[in-house]
Amino acid sequence: MSNYNPKHNIPSHAFQRTARQSRDIFYPFPQKPKRNSSYVLPCGILLLLSACLFVLVVFYLVYPVKTTILFLGIDYAPHHSFVGRSDTIILLRFDSIRPYIGMLSIPRDLWIQIPGQGENRINTVHFFAEANQSGSGPSATIETIVKNFGVRADYYIRIRFDGVRDIVNAMDGVDIHLDQPLGGYPAGDFHLTGEKALAFARHRAGADDFYRMQQGQLLIKSILLKLIKPLNWRYIPSVATTTFSVIDSNIPLWQIPRLAVILLRVGIKNVDSHIIDRDMTIPTITDQGANVLLPNWERINPLIQKMFNYNLIDILQNTQTK
Repeated sequence: MSNYNPKHNIPSHAFQRTARQSRDIFYPFPQKPKRNSSYVLPCGILLLLSACLFVLVVFYLVYPVKTTILFLGIDYAPHHSFVGRSDTIILLRFDSIRPYIGMLSIPRDLWIQIPGQGENRINTVHFFAEANQSGSGPSATIETIVKNFGVRADYYIRIRFDGVRDIVNAMDGVDIHLDQPLGGYPAGDFHLTGEKALAFARHRAGADDFYRMQQGQLLIKSILLKLIKPLNWRYIPSVATTTFSVIDSNIPLWQIPRLAVILLRVGIKNVDSHIIDRDMTIPTITDQGANVLLPNWERINPLIQKMFNYNLIDILQNTQTK
């Protein structure tokens, strides 16, 4: 039996609405599709993981805030040993917040107190400790610096002088710029091979150890300046291989990238370089007739305070007021 409306001669099924038509009467505007909860949860987890990763990266780059490294250049020693005097002594301070890098050279003839031994030149500490027990030279030097300067190095790097020659040769020489005569060279620009670079760093003819410290700092900066230029990145593999073969250090590998980031943020030309100079020492002759330098602590301590024992909050406040 068919559905038929005799009054209007219209089939009755024409008055029947579909479910969708009935819904559109009450909700004439398009409805937003419901979110699929199966997509929301993975997105939230991804955002959380990204935030955690960001925090970890920031923590890695920032902490520890202050890192101090003792750099020792060891005089010629028996092959494959470090039994020698530390004729180059440099304290390096890395600060990840300011950011800041300080470099302080200590004269090798500085007459200081050596724990358990009495008074002697600071460069003898490494020799006597290393001769007594292999590998103890850096720690003995660190303790001596703590006793006299109140600064404790977290890590050390030591290199024999012939290793400097090998590193410079691995990078096909190094370019130096001199604003004034230094290290046997007149003012100007020069390209040094490994042998010439080593001779420049050790040169003392007609000068003294204070000039020699300036030459060592200049050479270190010049090496870094060459390596950060993209055109010279091709030397990095050979330099890295050579460096790891000629140095001894207790710096963990995970520290190297964060220290490199601080260096890039500061800029090599902005490294705060200082030496304990003539005004901070008193030349004298010991009872045995040795020419040494007595420390003038009244002038040394303010520099140590500025570079190593500063209050970070005061530094940040001074930076904001400038």
